[in-house]
Amino acid sequence: MADADLEAEADLEAEDQDDDENAGVGPNGSRRGGGSRVRLLEREGEVAADFLERLLDIADLDGDIEVDIDGDRASVAIVDSEDGRVPRRMVGSDGKVLDALQELTRLAVQAETGERSRLMLDIAGHRAQRRSVVVDIAQTAIAEVKTTGAQKALEDMSAFERKIVHDEVAAAGLGSESEGVEPHRHIIVFPA
Repeated sequence: MADADLEAEADLEAEDQDDDENAGVGPNGSRRGGGSRVRLLEREGEVAADFLERLLDIADLDGDIEVDIDGDRASVAIVDSEDGRVPRRMVGSDGKVLDALQELTRLAVQAETGERSRLMLDIAGHRAQRRSVVVDIAQTAIAEVKTTGAQKALEDMSAFERKIVHDEVAAAGLGSESEGVEPHRHIIVFPA
């Protein structure tokens, strides 16, 4: 497997892990103080916002940038502006363009800060809407597994979607694991 493939696989596996597992851990495994972690996330958001603002300007596209911290990640969103709507083609089919822009933004942040970034990018509320749908899918699977006692395989999902399901399943007291190879990676939900 090529180094790029190994790196992509490692990034996807990191998406599936619980955020708390890596909270405050530096790239060399050292623990970071909470305040410095918040500052690092704020810096990631600022760098990402600058990168995306330049990208929108170059492409002559409308949109405002919102930056936040969501758990242990910087969260950046391109939202409709007073000047116009964010072109929905920036999301692409099944969020593929959004995923590519997120990866480019993460690389820009890493180039600037020297730190691997796990920031989340949303465009025109796509991830927020998808999160709601995926939570419903997870809740249906949880109810089925609790009722039947049998494991349940879900449809193929992106790393972002799998993380949502893992969190919902854990909160319900059940177990889950990811199986398969991208782009056909899915979750198995099973009794605890």
